[in-house]
Amino acid sequence: MEKAIATPDDQELSWHGMNAKQGGKILLLACGALAREILDILKINNWLHIDLQCLPAIFHNHPEKITPAIETAIGKYKNSYEKIFVVYADCGTGGALQRLCAAQGVEMLEGPHCYSFFEGNRQFAQRDEFTAFYLTDFLVRQFDAFIWKPLGLEQHPELLTAYFGNYTTLVYQAQTDDAQLTQLAQAHAQRMGLAFERRFTGYGDLQTGLQAHA
Repeated sequence: MEKAIATPDDQELSWHGMNAKQGGKILLLACGALAREILDILKINNWLHIDLQCLPAIFHNHPEKITPAIETAIGKYKNSYEKIFVVYADCGTGGALQRLCAAQGVEMLEGPHCYSFFEGNRQFAQRDEFTAFYLTDFLVRQFDAFIWKPLGLEQHPELLTAYFGNYTTLVYQAQTDDAQLTQLAQAHAQRMGLAFERRFTGYGDLQTGLQAHA
């Protein structure tokens, strides 16, 4: 297999299976924040007919960039693959991504955002949690780069209450059973002045969604 791993901020990531010149190839167009989890699922299932192309993970903070980037990627790759599957939920696009995929005849992952599909869309919807702040494995690792620094809290910690005053709990949705990540997530909760809860979700609907289209 050929693998190219980029840093998870503003760069792209790609993974190519062994059978790139054979028929039946599938391309996943995904959020870079999901790269590690998707690669794990591809390896576990030995899906060598699937290629992965991730858009910059920093789009997590700029959802207005997601739909145009996916449209460009579909146009670039659609003639090279039998099927393209978009591994984004709505992710703050306000339905624009779903409309694009429908117009292009491309399927996409179900759910409003990654916190929902990691836990399971049905179960997440039933929780009705308005005062929980969610972190995934990726966001635990990239907390400073994706949350603390973009919000200006490094220079202005007094803004913490303004941003997070309505939250009561930091919920760590753990994709892996990693004690170090759990400790780091707890530290983030303490830093934010929030109670801490860990939920082991595994890959949730991300795994079943990929299985349905593999």
